[in-house]
Amino acid sequence: MEMNTQANAMPTKHSSAYGDNFKHLFEGVHFRFPKFQHTHPAVINVNEVADDQLTMGQRVADRVATGMGSWRFIIIQSVIVVVWIISNVWLLTHPFDPYPLILLNLLFSTQAAYAAPVIMMSQNRQAAKDRLMAESDYHCNTKGEEETRHIMEHLDHQDVVIMQIIKRMEAQHEEVMYHFSRLDPEMARRLGMDIQEISKEIVEEETGDSNIAGNS
Repeated sequence: MEMNTQANAMPTKHSSAYGDNFKHLFEGVHFRFPKFQHTHPAVINVNEVADDQLTMGQRVADRVATGMGSWRFIIIQSVIVVVWIISNVWLLTHPFDPYPLILLNLLFSTQAAYAAPVIMMSQNRQAAKDRLMAESDYHCNTKGEEETRHIMEHLDHQDVVIMQIIKRMEAQHEEVMYHFSRLDPEMARRLGMDIQEISKEIVEEETGDSNIAGNS
């Protein structure tokens, strides 16, 4: 009958009375973790945005620069030049561009005069695109640094809370040991010795693991 009375007196694990017995452990512990609002816009592809805003002249300049800066253009132009020279010097009886090939030189000069500005337009557009990408990278890095700072603040707050909980647990442990020593001093002394030995073994294991990691 007494056992049933004691069982009914003990609060269950999920009852409110059971939680009230441990509320004093967390008195003074602040769990207000810092919050960070992710308000940055969605990540966009700068290359796609820049390509969508190209004008017709910029597209033509890019295609001309891409074509003239390839081995295909060099090979085709070399073949045309070779055929031009052989035809006007050896094959044709009435060459349309006799030696010293003034017409060929004029064509090369005209090609260079128009190709240089077109290539420069393409390079200017690419430089503007590079500046846009650099600005996008700067904003991403700034946002990443801000988020990292908030994460570090959150971790620092967690360290403070953990230290507060540990101090509370140590105080409760000392209180329990004090009351236990008043009830059974010999058992309290043995329990204290066991705790010291266990703590010493844990410290030795951690020291040995750190030495092994340092040697490896």
